[in-house]
Amino acid sequence: MPPRPDDPLRLAILCAEARRIVVLTGAGISTECGVPDFRSPGSPWLVHKPIGFADFLASPATRAEAWRRKFAMDDIYRDAKPGRGHRALVRMASTGRLVAVITQNIDGLHQAAGLDDDRLIELHGNGTFARCLGCERRFELVDVRQHLDETGMALDCGCGGFVKSATVAFGQPLRTGTIERAVAVARTCDLFVAIGSSLVVRPAASLPLVAQAAGAALVIVNREPTPLDGQADCVIHCDAGDALIGAAEILENHTS
Repeated sequence: MPPRPDDPLRLAILCAEARRIVVLTGAGISTECGVPDFRSPGSPWLVHKPIGFADFLASPATRAEAWRRKFAMDDIYRDAKPGRGHRALVRMASTGRLVAVITQNIDGLHQAAGLDDDRLIELHGNGTFARCLGCERRFELVDVRQHLDETGMALDCGCGGFVKSATVAFGQPLRTGTIERAVAVARTCDLFVAIGSSLVVRPAASLPLVAQAAGAALVIVNREPTPLDGQADCVIHCDAGDALIGAAEILENHTS
């Protein structure tokens, strides 16, 4: 008997047949870890709404407020640890079949789970450290926070540049090469899995169709419907962890 439409086994079967798998992860892979998503009613992101890039550049007061909101959110999920989905992706990568994970998330949980940097593409940057917008020097958040607490002002770099969380703010261009790398892996996979993503934010929302146009099967795993469900080869409405654990197990069995 074939698996039911919402059975995570459907993803496991498709993974067993694939040779080059690319996964796109969204907020849904991290919600079980205590990281809130952006669009749910009552989300703390709506209380501590991120400040857009143009406003961040506009004044010292706005930069300080951006950092206060950033640290307020950090405090909400500072104890978050990698979940079942993050750990399952590491297992899938160890088989050699999973060639890349493209993520919309900024929480650093893929790295914390042990996923190699050369397999990870962070579309929206990483919120676990900061970077100078001028010289690109790295700053640790503890130092940025100490300066904010002591002075009430955002930290500036010695070069004169503004220090900002190493994430991509609304209206800020992606880092050079990031989307090009994501498009390249999407075009060379034979199975593209979008998991835990609402698929409404571009450029991430375009990547499943890039892969499908190049001949890959497209699977969408999400608890809620997405705008691309009607174009996918397979849609599974379940938790990210439930789907990925089964995929990891079947890949390990097929490569052992």
